[in-house]
Amino acid sequence: MCDRRIGKRWDVCLDALWDGKSGNYQARITDLSEGGCYVDTMGEAQVNEVISFKLRLPDGEWFEFTGEVAHQTPPLGFGLKFINFTDEQREKLRSLLEQLQPIN
Repeated sequence: MCDRRIGKRWDVCLDALWDGKSGNYQARITDLSEGGCYVDTMGEAQVNEVISFKLRLPDGEWFEFTGEVAHQTPPLGFGLKFINFTDEQREKLRSLLEQLQPIN
């Protein structure tokens, strides 16, 4: 599979919850960028399925958004593309990514 994402990706370990056609699941985000993330989960989602998602931020706050499944690797997880972001959500994500940048 080729990597079609552009932009910087961060290796992370953030807890998450998601709701899809097959049910509600716990997950872990292991890769994060401005355009999407990798969802490490036992729950299965179909490519192009739109899911509701909650990401637990390092400060304990929940960040809610909607995403579209870009690819899947059952039973390991799936890639999620963020969709319908508001300006507030985009700013919150950028703030999180800035916090994750290593200090040089």
